[in-house]
Amino acid sequence: MLSRYRQRVALVTGAGRGIGAAIARRLHDEGASVVLADRDGDAAAALAAELGGGRVLAVAVDVTARAGLDALMERIKSDLGGLDLLVNNAGIIRDGWLSRLSEADWDSVLAVNLKGPFLCCQAALPLLRERAGSAIVNIASRSWLGNPGQANYAASKGGVVSLTRTLALELARDGIRVNAVAPGLIDTPMTQAMPGEARERLLRMQPSGQMGAPADIAAAVAFLGSADAAFISGQVLHVDGGKSCGLLGL
Repeated sequence: MLSRYRQRVALVTGAGRGIGAAIARRLHDEGASVVLADRDGDAAAALAAELGGGRVLAVAVDVTARAGLDALMERIKSDLGGLDLLVNNAGIIRDGWLSRLSEADWDSVLAVNLKGPFLCCQAALPLLRERAGSAIVNIASRSWLGNPGQANYAASKGGVVSLTRTLALELARDGIRVNAVAPGLIDTPMTQAMPGEARERLLRMQPSGQMGAPADIAAAVAFLGSADAAFISGQVLHVDGGKSCGLLGL
């Protein structure tokens, strides 16, 4: 395993399970002190116990509440000395076709998936400015290209892509790189809970014929957040088995 994150501090939102937990594990394995932030504090604490050691901090936080984020940054500063990498992974899905999509489901998805990364970036900025080689990696989705039944989710992730590109320009002179990873169909508890027929239909549309693993997303994040990507900013890395090139529709 590489050790690109020794003496570095990483904050991962939505770290309690799935892709967020895989990202946290990968960064920890590469030597980072990892802050596990999740609305479900018990899930974050369970992962912290699994990882063990003195380089893990589990915190219950709502990414849509600025006051809590400010308190989190103060704790990161006092307990770990600063912040080198922010990974905005927290997100929710409330799917529905336009004719059935409720205003509440639109608002909740945009709040967590788009407002959340904005608030996290804003709250973390003073800490990131203090560290040379600091970075932000936002988790978007292949759905930002458009996906039926996901008007709210696709719009939120399209917003994440635009936010990424804009902040890459704004923060370049501060030495802060900003990139995004756009996962495709990933084998998570959510996809495992799909009806078999729906899952098989999605798999038939995959050029690779298979799902990705959370570890695939974690590897992409670990690269983009590291010095190996020192001259990469404002980019969207699709990790989707080629699906962003087009749909097979078989």
